[in-house]
Amino acid sequence: MKDFFYAIQDLFVNVLFSPLDALRELELENWWAANGLNWIFMIICFIAFVYWMGQLKKYNDNNEEDKSISSHSYL
Repeated sequence: MKDFFYAIQDLFVNVLFSPLDALRELELENWWAANGLNWIFMIICFIAFVYWMGQLKKYNDNNEEDKSISSHSYL
């Protein structure tokens, strides 16, 4: 049973966390490259947000949603 938990530890420490270790080492070597990667992620999130808002506007312009004040029977 002990080997099972050591296998889980080995999986996380040596395999799944290795990209984070590489990013930590990159930050010590080149601060601009490490922060450039963060900016890339922020740009991707911004593009996804703009796309999402565009889709919401498209559905809002179709007037398909019931916007009456008492949308539920108990109101």
